[in-house]
Amino acid sequence: MNINSLAGWTGVPGRPRVQHRHATMLIALLACALCAGCSSNEGDTPAASTTPANVTLTATQRQHIKLYTVAVEQFNRTIDTTGVVDFDNDQSTSVLAPISGPVSRLVVSPGDKVKKGDPLAYVDSPDFATAVSTYRKALVTAHTARRLADLDKDLLQHQGVAQKEADQAETDAASAEADAYAAKQTLVSLNVDPQTIKDIEQGHPIARIQGVIRSPIAGTVVEKLISPGQLLQAGTTACFTVADLSRVWVMAQIADSDLASVHVGDSVDVQTSTDARPIEGRVDNVAQLVDPDTRMVAARVAVNNASGLLRKQMYVSARIHSQHAETGMLVPVSSMLRDDENLPFVYVSQADGSFARRSVTQGYRVGDKFQIPDGLRAGDQVVVDGGIFVQFMQNQ
Repeated sequence: MNINSLAGWTGVPGRPRVQHRHATMLIALLACALCAGCSSNEGDTPAASTTPANVTLTATQRQHIKLYTVAVEQFNRTIDTTGVVDFDNDQSTSVLAPISGPVSRLVVSPGDKVKKGDPLAYVDSPDFATAVSTYRKALVTAHTARRLADLDKDLLQHQGVAQKEADQAETDAASAEADAYAAKQTLVSLNVDPQTIKDIEQGHPIARIQGVIRSPIAGTVVEKLISPGQLLQAGTTACFTVADLSRVWVMAQIADSDLASVHVGDSVDVQTSTDARPIEGRVDNVAQLVDPDTRMVAARVAVNNASGLLRKQMYVSARIHSQHAETGMLVPVSSMLRDDENLPFVYVSQADGSFARRSVTQGYRVGDKFQIPDGLRAGDQVVVDGGIFVQFMQNQ
């Protein structure tokens, strides 16, 4: 395009040409555009570096900085997790009704402590009455059969009966005694009081034939599932739950990344939200199955609960102390800082006395230190006290 021709063009036919100074301004603008195009071909200006510069402090400022020398250490890992309290199933049981019939009376309430064999409830049970009657009849039959057998044995010695008859009498007596023993065991399985059984054997009358539901273990009644008048079905109806609460289980949840560090025998500190003092426990089982909902593995922790602080379904925190030693590089928690993207870094002392920001990979916590899988070397000196001040100086 001819620049000189533009200087006198108005763009509208029939109008006089523009003033000379207007043309001069247009020429200047075009010249600037051409110069800008030429300068772009000479290469872009280098961008400013985004790497933070090292921080240099005065001698006075360095007096307030503390360093820690990184080294390969042997340590025992600590795993922090949560868990839920459960009964020790080896010391708790659900009490099923041993007999059928309506409940006539309850003698315990939740929270009551019981001993093994203590009555929990009474039942008007035809099963109980039938069992008592069967044992009485079996005893009478057994006694009669034994007397006849002894009599035939004596007659056999005097040739009063044939050998065959004496043998048959002995067989009948043994069979009757076996029936009496089976009838007695039925009463035992129904938790009949031993004194009642003795009274039956001695022929004493029983004032009232009533079934009893007894506690199979010593412990605390934690659940009452029946009420007076309720009809029970033998072997089916759950009546009570009795548990020894002096020891409970805590089912701690372990992630896949921590599973290799948890073993049977590891000590555990269990803590509730209501008490700052931890309760000691120990891992006694690690499940072989992964929970399909949480993708976690349950580690069972046996905990002494003599104080009664832990209760079923209570949520607790658990700190597992692994007994298997590991090796790695650790740095104090106070040395770890976070950048604007929440990524961890530390300040490392340089040979020239300055401090350089070093990005690191933060692993799991071991006491008051963090494991550092990547980012540091043995011998590095990191700032453990004064890191915030160094970061402030770097951002100036």
